[in-house]
Amino acid sequence: MSIPQLPEQLNATEALVDSHLANGRAEKTAILSGDRAISYRQLHELINRFGNAMLELGVRREERIAILLPDSPEWVCAFFGAIKMGAVAIPMNTLLTAKDYEYLLNDSRARALVVHADLSDRIEPIRDRLRYLKHIVTVGGKPVDSLEFDPLLDRASSHLDHADTVKDDTAFWLYSSGTTGRPKGAIHLQHDMLVAADCYAKDTIDLKESDVSFSVAKLFFAYGLGNGLYFPLRTRGTTILLPDRPVPDKVFETVDRYQPTVYYGVPTSYAAMLHVAEKTGRTSLGRVRMCVSAGETLPRYLFERWRDRFGVEILDGIGSTEILHIFISNRPGQAKAGSTGQVVPGFEAKIVDDAGIELPPGQVGTLLMKGDSIAQGYWNQHEATKRTFCGEWINTHDKFMMDQDGYFWYSGRADDMLKVSGQSVWPTEVEGLLHEHPAVLESGVTGAADDEGLLKPVAFIVLKDGHTGSAELAHEIQQFVKKNTLPHEYPRAVVFVDTLPKTATGKIKRFELRHRAAVDGLLRKRGQEPFSQNG
Repeated sequence: MSIPQLPEQLNATEALVDSHLANGRAEKTAILSGDRAISYRQLHELINRFGNAMLELGVRREERIAILLPDSPEWVCAFFGAIKMGAVAIPMNTLLTAKDYEYLLNDSRARALVVHADLSDRIEPIRDRLRYLKHIVTVGGKPVDSLEFDPLLDRASSHLDHADTVKDDTAFWLYSSGTTGRPKGAIHLQHDMLVAADCYAKDTIDLKESDVSFSVAKLFFAYGLGNGLYFPLRTRGTTILLPDRPVPDKVFETVDRYQPTVYYGVPTSYAAMLHVAEKTGRTSLGRVRMCVSAGETLPRYLFERWRDRFGVEILDGIGSTEILHIFISNRPGQAKAGSTGQVVPGFEAKIVDDAGIELPPGQVGTLLMKGDSIAQGYWNQHEATKRTFCGEWINTHDKFMMDQDGYFWYSGRADDMLKVSGQSVWPTEVEGLLHEHPAVLESGVTGAADDEGLLKPVAFIVLKDGHTGSAELAHEIQQFVKKNTLPHEYPRAVVFVDTLPKTATGKIKRFELRHRAAVDGLLRKRGQEPFSQNG
């Protein structure tokens, strides 16, 4: 299929929100959140009031407005209000430290910040070090030296003409999750959300006007922004916003209360929910007709056990902050367990070797993508931009293999691969085997140097309830992997931990695991068992 041509004059807010009023959907529910049901007309008015409030504060076109809020109608009106008046919206991860926010706010040169009162304690200690920030607007209270959100909007006009932006104007930035170091701001344009929604929501998973969407992935990162916001808005549907942490009990409670038809999760959340369902005997997801996963590879066992228990497939895919949303995905009724799926309509893919030569099916190489939702580049990161954005193509820095049927199989990040005994070991493949052991809930595999300085796999493992780490269990797990893979691939050490270090998207921070393995000297302790309990 070919992507419909978008007009040169384009404002994302007008296309995704305002257009519904002229098409007879003014009173349709756009957002369900807590006890609130926000119609498209109400959302339109809130957005306009926010945009006018920013203009009255002196925020100008192309200046940055940072958003530090839980998923809520206020988040949505700040995001689209900024875009509508021509500013640049910058969602921020709500799980960071004061030091992180100091970096993000100074790096982006944000002029205004919208923050929830519950998060203001992370801003107040750094307030004097924020060199560009002029205005703080607080939702849910009024800390010192800030403006209150509701009174500010109440005073503003509910009428706002959208800025005369073109489709290639900047609309928002998304900072990378920082799996490999300091986050980078990916610059996204007015047309990017529309392209991503048309390619994936419409033409891949066939999202409908009658669908009610629920995403445990939060709005502040790329995957959640599509799932929970512009996908349902583009397809004239309804979204459920959960401000709370999406623990399994809260997720099931939300599913039961609002009866969503489409559910978006990450492998970590699916594993946790399945664990709870197996303990409690739950077998129903209500009206959910489709589940989607991204963020990290969905293990085969999760796909199969979820389908067998709930009768619904999980459609695994891969996306990125830079490409905005999923660009390779399984389709309804055509999913291959363990695979990432096929190229999403509107995108092109190729797998290349280190010299940039395209590889045939069956060979592992680096995945390059082409598509019109790709970011313009990174803010103030020239060298990083050159390494990733290669003309029309973007280097994902992910290793993939494509099979004869056009399905893609993930092998890991380029810097994840381990050379063990001269042979390649991909951590994701070892993790897939570990997850098949009945005691293993989650695992993260990395490399550690032994006494001779040679790299060997080590595994950090979170156990299921009812299992306790021991040298005997560690040995059992090692033997389980040995029986099902090549001799050089089994983990030489097993460390039982309570949690794995992860980004907000559920991706394992492998650099933290590598650092810990090195600091602990896991394979350099002669005479000790290759096992550590909750270390």
